[in-house]
Amino acid sequence: MAYWLLKSEPDEFSWDDLVAKGAKGEPWTGVRNYTARNNMKAMQIGDLCFFYHSNIGKEIVGICEVIALAHPDDTDDTGKWQCVDVAAREPLPNPVTLADAKANPKLSDMALVTAFRLSVQPVRNEEWAEVCRMAGLQPAKRPKKKI
Repeated sequence: MAYWLLKSEPDEFSWDDLVAKGAKGEPWTGVRNYTARNNMKAMQIGDLCFFYHSNIGKEIVGICEVIALAHPDDTDDTGKWQCVDVAAREPLPNPVTLADAKANPKLSDMALVTAFRLSVQPVRNEEWAEVCRMAGLQPAKRPKKKI
């Protein structure tokens, strides 16, 4: 299993919006960056993702799961962009802000800190564990499908 971070502007599509989609989840459409697209192409069903509110809040607020492999993005007329489908799994008890991540030396190499503009980012195992710790979650515990 791999870990990722997905960014969304909460006034466009928020964590609460994803939660409202339930088990059917939502396609992660609208990505128009080749590195982010390639990251989605590398995702596997069952991979876990942090859900990050960008611009407003600037914080990791939940965990979602990849429920469908990369497929054509139906918001793209060119045919070159793809998306995965994700479903909400668990809110973070204590959201982790960008400022918190930047202040933590264990996260100094995390893409959220170093490549902050990239909308779909890989997260290393040790970064996942540290963010989960900061958020008040057990890092080894796979989130229950409770949402």
